[in-house]
Amino acid sequence: MGIPDNASAPLFDSLSGSPSIELVTVTREGEAFAIASGLWLGGAAPLVVIQNTGLLESGDSLRGTAIRMAAPIPILITGRGYEKMAAAGLTPDEPRTSALLTRPDVDSTALFTEPTLAAWGIPFERCSEDGDPAATLERAINAARSNEQPTAAVIARALN
Repeated sequence: MGIPDNASAPLFDSLSGSPSIELVTVTREGEAFAIASGLWLGGAAPLVVIQNTGLLESGDSLRGTAIRMAAPIPILITGRGYEKMAAAGLTPDEPRTSALLTRPDVDSTALFTEPTLAAWGIPFERCSEDGDPAATLERAINAARSNEQPTAAVIARALN
């Protein structure tokens, strides 16, 4: 469930015809976590697909539902801004200075994604260019279920 973005739209398209997966799109990113938490309470095994900008927008909903309920919801986060950051020779671990955050060649969303997940206590793994998105997501799904908490796979590369 989630809102398709440029990176996740092909995934949503391929799942839309699946007989075994019910695709739920939402109107705002914050709704995804509230609905996923409710589905989990009802016995479903939801997965939230969200862009990192939407993750930042949905913080209170994520905190107030999935985190507070210890709902084992895996989160696939598409990583807007990671390619620009790499092209500028930067990593997600850069100190977030005013000079860096105002650079026109850097999308600050990527700089805030992982520190925000860490601040919210959400375990995550980043999948970069040389990683396998499917394997990263599988680990997030297994970790969410075994640790009984939301867990994220940050996909900082194209989903192809």
